Amino acid sequence: MVDVVWKERHHGHHLGPLQAAHEVIDWRPERPRADRVRVKEHTCDCRATFYELCRAGGLMFVRRTHRLRGAVTMHESPWALSRRVEELWLRLLIGSAR
Repeated sequence: MVDVVWKERHHGHHLGPLQAAHEVIDWRPERPRADRVRVKEHTCDCRATFYELCRAGGLMFVRRTHRLRGAVTMHESPWALSRRVEELWLRLLIGSAR
């Protein structure tokens, strides 16, 4: 017999407060560009808008998902090399980019 221990769901990161002088991310409509997308990290989806750090086709990007009254819209940051997008992800988390 195996005992199953239920753990609390991992909620992900919560964004820091938006800084007055913040970078505006060039959000673009989501387009299918790769067969598979792997989500490396994500913010908590307890808010109407949440973010995912994604990897696909040797590049990375940030996906923004917004839910409002049953409608879901998704946008992506520009796809770029890992280091550049991981730096953008950090700026997003600390509130110096949105």
